[in-house]
Amino acid sequence: MQALHIHAGPKALAHIREHGLRPEHVGVIPAAAGGPKGLILGPLDRFIFGEWLAQSSQPVDLVGASIGAWRMSTACLNDPVAAFEELENAYIQQHYEVLPGQKKVTAQQVSDAFGANLTRFYGGRIDQVLNHPRYRLHIVTSHGRHILRREHPVATPLGYAGAFLSNALHRPALGGWLERVVFSGKEHPLPFDASDFRTLQARLNEGNFMPALQASCSIPFALKAVHDIPGAPTGAYWDGGITDYHLHLNWIAPTQGPERAIVLYPHFQKNVVPGWLDKALKWRHGATSFLDNTIVLTPNPEWVKTLPNGKLPDRNDFMTYEHDFAGRVKVWQAAVQASAQLAQEFSQWLAAPSLLKVQAL
Repeated sequence: MQALHIHAGPKALAHIREHGLRPEHVGVIPAAAGGPKGLILGPLDRFIFGEWLAQSSQPVDLVGASIGAWRMSTACLNDPVAAFEELENAYIQQHYEVLPGQKKVTAQQVSDAFGANLTRFYGGRIDQVLNHPRYRLHIVTSHGRHILRREHPVATPLGYAGAFLSNALHRPALGGWLERVVFSGKEHPLPFDASDFRTLQARLNEGNFMPALQASCSIPFALKAVHDIPGAPTGAYWDGGITDYHLHLNWIAPTQGPERAIVLYPHFQKNVVPGWLDKALKWRHGATSFLDNTIVLTPNPEWVKTLPNGKLPDRNDFMTYEHDFAGRVKVWQAAVQASAQLAQEFSQWLAAPSLLKVQAL
């Protein structure tokens, strides 16, 4: 069964028709939030960053939220293939024991363990991430406003309830509760038009890389917010997927010529959902003109059914396998091993990029 589906916006489709797809055509790579689902993209990440993009020399903007921020930061390390394997193992081996006297794992416990994990992973290597000669890293976070400015046991749930209702009425209204703060290295401009939503940009540096990355991965109520990140507005920062779940952004690309015209998006599903609070709002799941230059690489839904449990790894597996750590590890490893087929099929398509295998986004 074919594992890989390729979807393209109208401009990206025209580009493939005229130029095919070469590594020098790529200007932006987004990476979505989505927790364990991102594991399925490991083999694609290793191929794209370890082999394919290495054949070109142009700058590429890497934009990530949550696990996507972890993936894109990893792509900036000196040996991305080994680093992605390390990330995969670190993520799969996450395990949280309920402490004596508690009924469940606390958000503080998860945050502490996750922060220690990030420190082990990037310790001594942050300079590699920030000084990559080609890749321009952008880490997306969600910054609380007003009642959400500080994390609080009562105010925070009320604030997120208000955010949910406001977002359901009008996505820009979510900006009254949360704003997008993007941490970018070396004052690189954003590779998207940020007028769609309240947005601030902060300089990513050695002193704030770790808290910014942890904030981008801090799911509300599952982890604690990260407060007062150096070099950015004070207050609480949460998972970048809250404001930008799948980075459905107005990507800026040249209007003439093939160079840096393409946004290449390895993703775990066809739909590019704007924000985490839009997951249930199906009318916001369709493609817009924002994605006209985008090529989305995604697993075939029928192929996904052949994976263990008939689905991608997800956060519910932590509860399903709460008392069977080895069972969860086995299931996730099997899914990742199977996803090597995605990278193989993409490599084969690049050698002869047939439009017959490309679907409209």
